[in-house]
Amino acid sequence: MTYHFTKQVDTDFDGAIERATEVLSQKGFGVLTRIDVKETLKKKIDVDFKPYTILGACNPKFAHQALTAESKIGVMLPCNVIVEQADENTIEVTAVDPMASMQAIENPELGEIAQQVQSLLKDVIAEI
Repeated sequence: MTYHFTKQVDTDFDGAIERATEVLSQKGFGVLTRIDVKETLKKKIDVDFKPYTILGACNPKFAHQALTAESKIGVMLPCNVIVEQADENTIEVTAVDPMASMQAIENPELGEIAQQVQSLLKDVIAEI
């Protein structure tokens, strides 16, 4: 089982971030965090890295259900979506597969929630 869903997009890097944020919102997710990995690595360890941004996406309804079912599940939240410059001409958008994350936890209630979130995130990637 793969742990992510990925799609190449026909836009520039900033446009991909904007589109990902827009589609996530349409599916009930807010972006709680935005980490510019390129900027952070340059600032912290003076390393040049490709454009790479992590969006910490959260669907409050499902986050609440998951936290109610398993109090420590917060260590696996939010659902990360990345936008990266894969190569000179390719931008990719990738979302975590929550089913892969939940395999480590033996709680059937979480599995049901993860399936619903998985479906939404697959839709997000498909619609970007």
